[in-house]
Amino acid sequence: MRFGFHISIAGGFSRVVERAHMRGCETVQFFSRNPRGWKYSPLNEKEVKAFRSSIQSSSLSPVFLHMPYLPNIASFKSKFYKQSIQSIATDLQRAEQLGASYLIIHIGHRMESSEDQAIEAVSQGIDQAFEGVKNGVILLLENTAGQGTEIGYSFDQIKKIIEGVRDHQRMGVCLDTAHSFEAGYDLSHNDGIESTLETFDQTIGLKRLQLLHLNDSKTPLGSRKDRHWHIGEGYIGLEGFRYLVNHPLLRHLPGIMETPRKDTVEDLKNMKVIRSLVERE
Repeated sequence: MRFGFHISIAGGFSRVVERAHMRGCETVQFFSRNPRGWKYSPLNEKEVKAFRSSIQSSSLSPVFLHMPYLPNIASFKSKFYKQSIQSIATDLQRAEQLGASYLIIHIGHRMESSEDQAIEAVSQGIDQAFEGVKNGVILLLENTAGQGTEIGYSFDQIKKIIEGVRDHQRMGVCLDTAHSFEAGYDLSHNDGIESTLETFDQTIGLKRLQLLHLNDSKTPLGSRKDRHWHIGEGYIGLEGFRYLVNHPLLRHLPGIMETPRKDTVEDLKNMKVIRSLVERE
């Protein structure tokens, strides 16, 4: 398994590779703009060229772009529905420009809508974004913890969303370990992991799984509270992660950590812990 972190773009894209190498990353994820706002500037061609060159001269692969937090296409009633679709289309374009093969999206909140209405809204929103931007970037749905009115916490909901999208070939899944655990899928022991993977495969299909977000959970199984924690220090624990990173159905996947950080020290600690769990063949 290739490990990495979500890397800050503060100071420009030129800092991403440097920060990734400092943390011992083999794969990388980042935002293309402010994750907590709608406004953004077009990408600077010179900066993009320099970034792509730095990625190509590094060993970082694959490269993942993550959507900002504000877009929500899970409710037709949201006043930001159309703006959210445009935001996805924009980041599909930016992903291609930056050389990222994948774009990760949070599925969203249904608000006052029913579950079925929310699933339809997500599928239709993705269809519209895909119609506007026809490129080879794969859109990854990230499963949620089910906090508040979030949808996408069950594999069945994700399956229905993908089935509702016309261009299936452009769809994949990012499985967040903390969100899965918080939604009720027990990843803390072998039997729970085997059961979860079997359910995923029977519902969505493991061929759709393109990325793991490796995060421990600060809250208990089925809490429906989204709280990431340091690897091995939460409710999933070291044995859960040991089984996950060595599983024959998962070890070919990239694993991105989004663990809490104040500075580089915490990232280095989490990288050391996750690598210590890998069993050499």
